[in-house]
Amino acid sequence: MVAGRQRLLTGYPPPVATKRSTERVPERIRRLGRIHHVAVIVETMEPAIQFWRDTLGLELDVVEDMAVDRVRIAFLPVGESKIELVEPTDQTTGVARFLAKNGEGFHHVCFEVDNIVETLMRLEFDGVELIDTAPRKGAEGPVAFIHPRSCHGVLVELIEAPGGPAWAALGY
Repeated sequence: MVAGRQRLLTGYPPPVATKRSTERVPERIRRLGRIHHVAVIVETMEPAIQFWRDTLGLELDVVEDMAVDRVRIAFLPVGESKIELVEPTDQTTGVARFLAKNGEGFHHVCFEVDNIVETLMRLEFDGVELIDTAPRKGAEGPVAFIHPRSCHGVLVELIEAPGGPAWAALGY
């Protein structure tokens, strides 16, 4: 796209590749993949599943207790992505506090990356505030979170694509 045309369409100038970013960080690390899922916090799983499955017609893939995170989750595929329903199972968790403060609704967006360790290193190098500086075991693969302060108020999760290097390291 022509730079002037991009400014006209978006109101913002096109991104400028700096020598620092192009020389020091490989391009494959700088890109996010598809949206893996969008997470919605719910008070009670069953009525939420009924709405997403029965009213909207999404297929229920899995319901799983994540003991380490003290949540119950459900995944409902839609296109190439999923809706993740998240219900706190312990009222002392961050998820429960979020629900108490904000009510049900949007919680985070999750992007798939090829190599989560390299992506986290690049983000840390770029000054992004990370909640997780190393991947941890998630329901569907190695995950890490980026703090909303670095993402304009949005909690962002990263998940490594199936078969990536962190899968074996975390015992999948």
